[in-house]
Amino acid sequence: MQKAYFFDMDGVLFDSMPHHAIAWEEVMKEHDLPFTAYDCYLNEGRTGESVIREAMWKARNRDATPDEIKQIYTEKSNRFNLLAQQAGGTVVIDGVAEVLRYVQSTGSQIWVVTGSGMRSLLDNLNNALPPVFQRDRMITAFDVTHGKPDPEPYLKAWERSGLKKEQCFVIENAPLGIRAGKAAGLTVYAVNTGILTREDLAQADQVFDSMTELLHFLRQ
Repeated sequence: MQKAYFFDMDGVLFDSMPHHAIAWEEVMKEHDLPFTAYDCYLNEGRTGESVIREAMWKARNRDATPDEIKQIYTEKSNRFNLLAQQAGGTVVIDGVAEVLRYVQSTGSQIWVVTGSGMRSLLDNLNNALPPVFQRDRMITAFDVTHGKPDPEPYLKAWERSGLKKEQCFVIENAPLGIRAGKAAGLTVYAVNTGILTREDLAQADQVFDSMTELLHFLRQ
């Protein structure tokens, strides 16, 4: 049976969530918007615009203006890029290269489905990881109207795959991504690569503590 695997990016392909968490927490604090590292992990998968809008509603009971969204997201992106540069560049998640090579060896489709609009990460995919990614098999913040937890990103990937839903599998690390995948009617595998608990990821069909565990499962 032909299959398709829909990989989230931050926290699944790239070990970028620690830098995202620091960048979001620092920039939000500078704008007097309460937002913790844990909040960042819980909101991972949303578009930046959605994160800012929700934080503004919680803090000030109003929507963020377009200028505020642009300013905050630009500051956050610049902070993230600086942190990544200081750390020597983007680091991949342990074991994910082996997962990608195995999936490729089975002839399955490999997709990236991310809420990110940061071109710096998108450009790094085939340089940092096995060159298995194609632009026409990527769904990003630029391709959707509604980001995760809305099912639109995964529904778009499924529709473009040309496969049945039972042939498509989501690889996620965040509650909102899991919700999006399940709402799209897909099987969701969660890999806990960050600071969340297994309970935070309990809506997934299977939860794994590492990419190595996921790889062993896929090979069965």
